[in-house]
Amino acid sequence: MDIDFYRNNNISVDLAIEAHDIVRGQLGTEIPGAVVDRHKFPSATVTTVKVVEEQAAQMMGKPVGTYITIEAPAIRDNNRIAQKEVAEVLAQQLSSLFNLPENANILIVGLGNRQATPDSLGPKVVEQTIVTRHLYRYAPEELKGGMRSVSAMAPGVLGITGIESAEIIKGVVERIQPELIIAIDALAAGSVDRIGTTIQIADTGISPGSGIGNKRTGINRETMGVLTIAIGVPTVVNAAIIAQVTLEHFLEKLKTNPMLNQIQQSVMPDYAQGIINDILSPFGGNLMVTPKEVDSLILDTSKIVAGGISMALHPAISTEEYSMYLN
Repeated sequence: MDIDFYRNNNISVDLAIEAHDIVRGQLGTEIPGAVVDRHKFPSATVTTVKVVEEQAAQMMGKPVGTYITIEAPAIRDNNRIAQKEVAEVLAQQLSSLFNLPENANILIVGLGNRQATPDSLGPKVVEQTIVTRHLYRYAPEELKGGMRSVSAMAPGVLGITGIESAEIIKGVVERIQPELIIAIDALAAGSVDRIGTTIQIADTGISPGSGIGNKRTGINRETMGVLTIAIGVPTVVNAAIIAQVTLEHFLEKLKTNPMLNQIQQSVMPDYAQGIINDILSPFGGNLMVTPKEVDSLILDTSKIVAGGISMALHPAISTEEYSMYLN
């Protein structure tokens, strides 16, 4: 699929690695001002896309910054050993984006709607993250070296609270003055293969609701006044993408049959696009699809993300001690 398909269907691309591949495929060459690096781990592949020039940022639709993608199909296989390894990789990659002293103050923000399963990743992560800010004041004897002051919140969504998430977070930031914000949110993928198998870390912050086409106030260094790292996991795919991929595969199959090849050649892209638009018109072209087992995927990925965050922020905490510090 080319850039025009995404533009015609008003589909935003949350994952920088997908945006990079789309633009690179359109250009037929590397993107000027974007640097890509890949590393293999036993249970994951880590791809770092650095957007270093404004030209590349405009072409990809991503702000200048660093985007780290962890691809780990083992997450979806319910492999506990592999999931622990992915959490360790996440902790390592997350730690590479900040350099904070041991007494630093960090705010964890879980974005999304806890009542809508595909959008509940952020609140679920908050529930399983080690928070310690209150211990510094009320139970300092429970702390040990290598534990930072961490607080967490799940501000809810605009449709329930009537308040922009960015407004709520900004108020908390002004009160507790953290040195770092880590925001977690569910994302929209460009492929069903990425649902529950991919984690993105970005030092550019996040725009709540961008994956479903909502243009909202961003949560980033510019709006919060402090370094903001976003962690996202794809949980949905736009139905138009699934329809287009299905059509493309069908037409490729027709090519292999001499009797049907003529039919394939007669199908014009605009005609196919019209069919997709007609089918999705009752939903305004914005129908999102999630797998039936999304509840278990959210549970597994939230544990991985929460574990990775806690390991990165509290290097003194062992795996055995992790549950002791949960609320």
